[in-house]
Amino acid sequence: MASKISSKNTDRKYHLIDAQGKVLGRLATEVATILSGKRKVDYAPHIDGGDFVVLINTDGIIVTGNKTNDKVYHRFSGYPGGINSINFKDQMKKDSRKVIHQAVYNMLPKNKLRDRMLTRLLKYKGAEHDNKTIHITHE
Repeated sequence: MASKISSKNTDRKYHLIDAQGKVLGRLATEVATILSGKRKVDYAPHIDGGDFVVLINTDGIIVTGNKTNDKVYHRFSGYPGGINSINFKDQMKKDSRKVIHQAVYNMLPKNKLRDRMLTRLLKYKGAEHDNKTIHITHE
């Protein structure tokens, strides 16, 4: 008798990705694919069977063209006049981890599994990560 596929009996691996010099969109698609588990043989869209992703050097993310000045992130509080905008360059100075988080967030499926998948995305500004006990399987 075959065992049932569920997110409880999946073995999750850790993937270490260095973001230094990588293009934002291409990096985000790679990360979203790993988080959703699409590279696995037993992939099912209704099961959260993806792996962990450890992203280091998020300060080194680049974008092509003139997006450094033109790309704008918006937040809206819900109140009249409550929109806040910040461009890519300023957001990278403030916190580069939010840039990659937003890109991956928008590339994951828009359902209840998205927040669960994002908890497995670990982002670090520098080359060091504080999870010393993690055995990295992919670099």
